[in-house]
Amino acid sequence: MSERSHLLSASSEESLLSSVASSYGGMPEVASHHATVASGEDTLKIYGYRTSKARTIAFWTLSIVTLGIFRLFLHWSEKLYIKVRATPCNLDQADMMLVIDDHDVHTIRPVVETKAATGEHLVLPNERGDEMIQVDRFKWFTFRKMKYVWFESECKYITPADIDSTVKVSVLQSSDQSSGLDSTEVARRLLTYGPNLIAVNLKPILVLLFKEAITPFYIFQVFSVAIWYSDQYAAYATVIVVMSLLSLTTDVYQMRKQEKKLRSMIHSVNEVEVLREGECKVISSEDLVVGDILIIPRHGCTLQCDAVLLNGTVIVNESMLTGESVPITKVALTGIDEDNTHGEVRFNFDKHSKHILFCGTGILQTRFYGGQYVKAVVIRTAYSTLKGQLVRSIMYPKPVDFRFTRDLFRFVIFLAGIALCGFFYTITIMIIRGNDIGKIIIRSLDIVTVTVPPALPAAMSVGILNSKSRLSKKKIYCISPSTINTCGAINVCCFDKTGTLTEDGLDFLMMLGVRTSSSQKTQKFTSELQQMDPVGLPLISELVKAIATCHSLTRIDGKLNGDPLDLILFNQTGWTIEEGNGETSEQSETETGLFDTVQPSILRPPANHRYDSKEYTILRQFTFSSSLQRMSVIVGAPDAEEPKLILYSKGSPEMIQSLCRPETVPEDYLEVVNEYAQHGYRLIAVARKSLDMGYAKASKIARGVVEEGLEMLGLVVLENRVKPQTLGVINQLNRARIRTVMVTGDNLLTGLSVARECGIIRPDKKAFLIEHKNDEKDDRGRTKLTIKQSVSSSEDIIDEGSFVTDSESKRMIDSSYHLAISGPTFAVITHEYPELLHKLVCVCDVFARMAPDQKKQLVNTLQDVEYTVAFCGDGANDCAALKAAHAGVSLSEAEASIAAPFTSKIADISCVPEVIREGRAALVTSFGIFKYMAGYSLTQFISIMQLYWLASNLTDMQFLYIDLFLITTSALVFGYTPACDHLSSTPPPTRLLSLGSIVSILGQLCIIATSQISIFVATAYQPWFSPYTVPIGDDDEDKKSMQVPTGTAIFGVSVFQYIALAVIYSKGAPYRQTIFHNLLFVILIVVLTVVNLIIVLYPPTFISVFLEYDDIPFFEFRLLIVMVSVISIFLMFGFEALVVDALLHDKRENVVTVLARQKTLVKRTARPISYSNMIEAAHNYSEEEDRLSLYDRITGCCSWLKQKKMRGDENAGQKFERTLVAVGAEPIWIRSVARYLPADPMRPSASSLSLKPKANGTRVVDETNGNDDEWESDGGYDPHMSP
Repeated sequence: MSERSHLLSASSEESLLSSVASSYGGMPEVASHHATVASGEDTLKIYGYRTSKARTIAFWTLSIVTLGIFRLFLHWSEKLYIKVRATPCNLDQADMMLVIDDHDVHTIRPVVETKAATGEHLVLPNERGDEMIQVDRFKWFTFRKMKYVWFESECKYITPADIDSTVKVSVLQSSDQSSGLDSTEVARRLLTYGPNLIAVNLKPILVLLFKEAITPFYIFQVFSVAIWYSDQYAAYATVIVVMSLLSLTTDVYQMRKQEKKLRSMIHSVNEVEVLREGECKVISSEDLVVGDILIIPRHGCTLQCDAVLLNGTVIVNESMLTGESVPITKVALTGIDEDNTHGEVRFNFDKHSKHILFCGTGILQTRFYGGQYVKAVVIRTAYSTLKGQLVRSIMYPKPVDFRFTRDLFRFVIFLAGIALCGFFYTITIMIIRGNDIGKIIIRSLDIVTVTVPPALPAAMSVGILNSKSRLSKKKIYCISPSTINTCGAINVCCFDKTGTLTEDGLDFLMMLGVRTSSSQKTQKFTSELQQMDPVGLPLISELVKAIATCHSLTRIDGKLNGDPLDLILFNQTGWTIEEGNGETSEQSETETGLFDTVQPSILRPPANHRYDSKEYTILRQFTFSSSLQRMSVIVGAPDAEEPKLILYSKGSPEMIQSLCRPETVPEDYLEVVNEYAQHGYRLIAVARKSLDMGYAKASKIARGVVEEGLEMLGLVVLENRVKPQTLGVINQLNRARIRTVMVTGDNLLTGLSVARECGIIRPDKKAFLIEHKNDEKDDRGRTKLTIKQSVSSSEDIIDEGSFVTDSESKRMIDSSYHLAISGPTFAVITHEYPELLHKLVCVCDVFARMAPDQKKQLVNTLQDVEYTVAFCGDGANDCAALKAAHAGVSLSEAEASIAAPFTSKIADISCVPEVIREGRAALVTSFGIFKYMAGYSLTQFISIMQLYWLASNLTDMQFLYIDLFLITTSALVFGYTPACDHLSSTPPPTRLLSLGSIVSILGQLCIIATSQISIFVATAYQPWFSPYTVPIGDDDEDKKSMQVPTGTAIFGVSVFQYIALAVIYSKGAPYRQTIFHNLLFVILIVVLTVVNLIIVLYPPTFISVFLEYDDIPFFEFRLLIVMVSVISIFLMFGFEALVVDALLHDKRENVVTVLARQKTLVKRTARPISYSNMIEAAHNYSEEEDRLSLYDRITGCCSWLKQKKMRGDENAGQKFERTLVAVGAEPIWIRSVARYLPADPMRPSASSLSLKPKANGTRVVDETNGNDDEWESDGGYDPHMSP
């Protein structure tokens, strides 16, 4: 039974109410310069500013004088712009607002003041939302399509939608008796809320072109081209201009295409029927306002707003929002589902989602009686609706917070620093030679364009675009390409269970009824019944009757629709369901005809089954809620002589047991439930209650009142099979050292069983269950926790290759045990033991009975400890978690789900390793292209620095050949190498400024510089060499290569080095396949190599003329150039393979790197590694490792020291690594607050925690029970030892 209502919530009750409360009750009486505004999932910091005439005049004067350069710099920095344009002021006086979101993105928004016309007034909701107050004017600003209004009396900006979303339930109920709004009120509310339109306005092409053209990348292109044209490099400059225009046009085309696609997906306007001034009127949906009474048609329309159902029932399809096309029944808001005696209960989108008709959902069917309309009151419009919020999340995606991106900018700054050195070098030597000032400026600025490659940003997207294309071919669609690189760093994958790890459908296995034992007068379970046959069941087959009636199924166009679980169980009963056609006039006079909440579904049992009636009607339905873990119906028999009503309820065994009278529950109830759950079966408990009341009272009674004192009827056992692909994928992820976590709404023991079956619970790790005791408190008043050991998975079902056994891998930081927890216990730890939360999420791999908001909270907590999180779900109650994760993968039929960045049309988790493999390939490709582009620019920088020494340079056509034919073509086909077929056990590097990357680039540059300088010197010592002299009166003297072949020699060496760099940095394994799988790249490399050989060894006359350089007179020296190039290439490949790969990558945990990290830790903590610490490390690590080599012993010692130091240094390693080091090899950290219980009866009879005496006799006292338990960690270090 899946929960859908919670996914559609905009925020939890607590956060929304606290938002409104803080907006009104907790604000200072006087406005301030700064405020925090919480609206839904957004928390904004706003700062008020006010412009002045003096600042405005100065701003435009500087912009004009500097030809727009001053304005351009301010455009790139919103923070600087606001400081120049305006001065800080109180929020109520501001005409400009600086808005900072959760991701530290700065945006400036103008404040607008709306004034009422003479003799008129405007309206705003009051702070309680129960009435509209009249005002003469109000200020407001918009941020990402949401409107924030200044409430004068409260000194606060807030969205009116937040007030409307927390109005009292009684206020909404009173709308049912309203005759609707009048035209004057509608006009006023339109000014306050704006039109009800989710519009994606297409920006003019010229605006898109201009905004894209003034980005730093294209401005740098303009700067470069201007330098080249002024230096008469017209040919190459023209090519760059053409390429830039093509790139600019392509970018704008893609933006316009995405705008059109999004608009086609979400733009929807139609005619709706509303109740206004007591009459039904047909209006455009754009004219809907909050408070309108919307009349819902019988079927076949799409909702254009969020509305609360006032009467009747409506069956909707919410697949547009959730990706799940199962029809959902919405019921009227009665306000009686909770204690609302005093009318103080406020509306909440979480708890009352079963009453909300969400914008974008399709109306399948409505039910009403006696000619009454099915009515709903509009509560949110436009972008404040749920659909609007999802559209906003697409239009304004969360910025990619990834180290690679930050390192990219840092490295560009590093290149700019090198360019600055070249800039001053050029100025110095040209001043020494006496060049004119114009030539000095042009030549010194030209070196900047060489060092920082203009094509770098475009080249960086090659890998991402190719990975996206390959994923699309595998039916995995991505709406956020920037997320692909992040997928390469994923180190934990969270999976929903039902429909994700297991099959969507459940198979009915058996049922167990409850009967009274004649001898002991106690309740007992019947034997296992394989069919739902009423014969032999107690209570006149009440168990089968309850299963046949307690559901939310409906027949639409002759087809039975509803929750898959309800369908499976209903089909097993053999009953039939018919939809009523509405009462006749005679029926409408009866009691049942007076209440339109009565369900018209008529259910009939099979003719050969005997029941107390021939047909039954569902009079009232309490829909399923994951927070309540149950659903209920009130059923009557219209044809019975004495009509009586019965409540049937079904749900989780724990919840139904708590609602039943204890004497009706078998004594071995929990043992039976646990026995089936431990075998992975899903259980549903069924109960009933006879109601002594009439139809009128039944239609108004509160759910909490009627769902108590139930009588247990029995259990239904269903089998949820693991998908065939699941085990293989989990093993594959485990081999890749990617942690796997199950997050399910099912029973804890059922989740544990499935986790064992699919390999999430590993046989080489212990498993523990954490639970809580509501009736027990500790000395601090906190709920008592308990912990007990459970069984791990069988080694028979786990791939042996997934075990990590090599000595190096054993030193990887990992947990040594599993924990499993349920949602209620998770909530207890969150609120009462927050200090344990980070440790818990690092070692807990099974989370059961998790509500949708808890799933999101789990993802956020994993991110807090610096995990890179992927979440895979079916797109239903996982929407919040899918959006919160770094990479959300929705298993949906839709080509593009707006709930997650990735959507797989193949409904199994095999898409997850595909996404990770392509993410790793894209990430490594981005690394490779960046290093290639950096190496290319620095190689060219080295060549030019040598030529500048002789007052020369490469020619225009030589630049053109290098940049266009060698570099650009190589970069374009660089990313076509496909991802590797398997996930490597070694994660890819995520830091561009890592030791390996820096050593690689600097090492290659040293080899390149040495070879070029060698050929430079060799040329100078040739007998035919004559020094270059500047021709008198030649303005183009330094545009040419030297009239002697030194420039030609350097050019000849460098062209081979560019090719070598492309091959070196296109390395495949272990994240991409070899370059031979990239046929275009191989062909290009071969062609370019042959062309280079021809140019250097046997240059035809037309090539010499084209490249504008003189041939080297002797073939032997040309051959020497090739030989030097070959030698340098061998050295470059050898350095990358022997130094970078072997030393810095393959052996990243060896003595050198560990000692380097220890050195860093020592610097950070200022606590040197003492001799005693070294002895301690050797003793702890090497005592039982006699068979290891000396190298491994030293490495292990250093690794132990690293872990010890990490426990005391908050800056060492990632946060989850430090946490894993802290929790140790046994769950001692939680035993300090939890009572240890005996192991599960099904587990092997062994010591629950495998305790053994320590060699040194150290004793650790268990503070829980006062016993002196002797613990020794299996992880090679004592978790209690202080650093």
